[in-house]
Amino acid sequence: MTITLQGSVWMSVDGNSLGGQERIALLASIAECGSITQAAKNVKMSYKAAWDAIDGMNHLAGEPLVERVTGGKGGGGTRLTPRGLQLVKNFQLIAQEHQRFITQLSQQAAGVTNDYGLIRRMGMKTSARNQFVGTVQAIRSGMECGTVNDAVVVQITGHQRLVATITHHSAVHLDLQIGMEVFALIKASSIQLLAHSAIDPVADTSPCHHNQLEGHIVRWSAGVADTEVVLELAGGATLVAIVKEAKDWEEGQKVTAMFAASSVMIGTLL
Repeated sequence: MTITLQGSVWMSVDGNSLGGQERIALLASIAECGSITQAAKNVKMSYKAAWDAIDGMNHLAGEPLVERVTGGKGGGGTRLTPRGLQLVKNFQLIAQEHQRFITQLSQQAAGVTNDYGLIRRMGMKTSARNQFVGTVQAIRSGMECGTVNDAVVVQITGHQRLVATITHHSAVHLDLQIGMEVFALIKASSIQLLAHSAIDPVADTSPCHHNQLEGHIVRWSAGVADTEVVLELAGGATLVAIVKEAKDWEEGQKVTAMFAASSVMIGTLL
């Protein structure tokens, strides 16, 4: 990911826009060629729009920035007043400093690429309690398990792996590639908890099996109909499960979270 910073400068008077790059370019062109008609063509603006812009700037400045010149060898024309010339000069100085500032920030932008991605992820809103960021390790055809869906293996924090089954159309639509960063979303109600592990969750990555993540309970809250259990996984990530079983859960208890590959949704950032 490459981050490029851009910006623009506008001048205002009491909150009203005096002009930006386009209007100042119009004034600078008038100063150069002495003709509003030619200046408007130079900045790709209509003659009427040019005069409207000039009238607006004259009004906001409180004094004329452009004046007509009559007579003379060329038959007259237009020119900038001393105030107009001063405005162009000052704006160009400000624009140069602004560009220097943008350039300095751009040189530092490489160090914030990861933070930018994090900010975008933090802005994502979903109804799923469990949201993991991981890297695609494998994309397997559904024919391996006799299904019409593809299986996507994603490595998450702590070197644990998730398997998601999605349609082949979805895999193509998301343009999934090995090594690509993706989101894995899991509804808390689709998770079952076991007090012991039957299968090594790291070694087993078969898309035909349930997902198994090992962790320990950090807190739990019992309701009337179900219980919310929060696990801490390897690497510090947390997993929330809503279970129906009425058990005496204990903080620090080691458990294995199991959920079907079909319960994992995959997403990417645009």
